[in-house]
Amino acid sequence: MATVAELRGQVAQLEDAWRRALADLDNLRKRAARQAGQQRADERARVAAEWLPVLDNLELALEHAGQADGAIVEGIRAVRDQAVAVLARLGFPRRDDMGTKFDPAHHEAVASVPAPNVPAGTVVRVLRPGYGDDDRQLRPAAVVVAAPSAPPMESD
Repeated sequence: MATVAELRGQVAQLEDAWRRALADLDNLRKRAARQAGQQRADERARVAAEWLPVLDNLELALEHAGQADGAIVEGIRAVRDQAVAVLARLGFPRRDDMGTKFDPAHHEAVASVPAPNVPAGTVVRVLRPGYGDDDRQLRPAAVVVAAPSAPPMESD
């Protein structure tokens, strides 16, 4: 027969195994919750990225319409605004980068132009808006940046 000391030792081992199993289960739950959250964020980004070409085409249609008034232009503008709002609700707000300092983390420089009275490296035109924030960026903005001023040329 087992002694009381042996039985207490077995109970202690079983309690230790039970506590370890509970800790493993808790870690598994936490890991599954993190993975599920990451999958939701990844899927949200994928869906939002699929909408970007649609939004770009709405922007292009408005650009071609120029300053024209009319129900169709106003309708396109309303749909564009609605699409921008949907992206913002998905966690990817549209950034207003005009006049900001060029940041390679948020901008894609496609050209530089001389811009008097503007500091070099300042965004002077946004060709394609960027969406997202510091934590999650859907795409960088395609921008034109102010070029450094050339020093005056010396004459002979």
